[in-house]
Amino acid sequence: MAFGFVFPGQGSQSVGMLGGLAEADAQALIRESFAEASSVLGYDLWQRVSEGPPERLNATECTQPAMLAAGVATFRLWRRRGGGEPAVVAGHSLGEFSALVVAEALDFAAAIDLVRLRGEVMQEAVPVGSGAMAAILGLEDAEVLEACAEAAQGEVVEAVNFNAPGQVVIAGNRRAVERAIEAAKTRGAKRAVVLPVSVPAHSSLMRPAAERLGEKLAAVAFRPPRLRFMSAVDGQPHEDPQALRTLLVRQLSSPVRWSETVRRLAGLGLSQLIECGPGKVLTALNRRIERRADLACLALEDDASLEAALLASRQPQP
Repeated sequence: MAFGFVFPGQGSQSVGMLGGLAEADAQALIRESFAEASSVLGYDLWQRVSEGPPERLNATECTQPAMLAAGVATFRLWRRRGGGEPAVVAGHSLGEFSALVVAEALDFAAAIDLVRLRGEVMQEAVPVGSGAMAAILGLEDAEVLEACAEAAQGEVVEAVNFNAPGQVVIAGNRRAVERAIEAAKTRGAKRAVVLPVSVPAHSSLMRPAAERLGEKLAAVAFRPPRLRFMSAVDGQPHEDPQALRTLLVRQLSSPVRWSETVRRLAGLGLSQLIECGPGKVLTALNRRIERRADLACLALEDDASLEAALLASRQPQP
């Protein structure tokens, strides 16, 4: 039975994450993976994940390695428990690094070093407090784009995450984002929620950060993915190593086209779309995007959901 794996990005982290995968062999494997990451970072990443405090884990330069390690550790556990190889992998924003590691296009240690730098340059690109992000709920994509165009007034505010029908995230200069929220409300938005982040990810304000990340990427070895990799930058499959580098640079200042990517994944005839990593944010989005009765959207949250997903993946194709 064909299934795909999707990897969450920043925002799904929490102190104590992966604690639901509580069996002894699972926790041992998870800690091994985090120990590999810690040896690159120079600090105990697992301690920050398991003990907090939240403000340390939520610091962008810590969150990104933590989410990458969590996704890779969960995938390793899946494979150790006898799970098969996915037909395709994809990731939301930062999750693309996790997808490329499990597809063996990028070494785990190199990816940890890359996302640490990614977090640092993102934070440095825009002064703290001057950028913002907000979720706009209940409008068509075109209406959100219109609200951003009306609100810009010489500043930056852009649609940066097309997460699901009626759910678009905007980002840019704080005042422009505030104006766009009001413009969205006048167009009938059900809700407009400022997100608890100061980095306007995936907006054009991230171009300086993308340039710095590109310099690092140029020196990192990439291989053609062993698993099919679908990018949320453009909703297309990619396998050329240089194209992968270019995508990861573009990604920082380009929208995440998650709705388009999930529809493309569903079009491959998958029976399951499995979220690999902490939480179930993508699973909720995936169910809103693709409502096919024969496509199960699952999340590997704990021991029970892992076993259920393993069982589902082994069912014969109807």
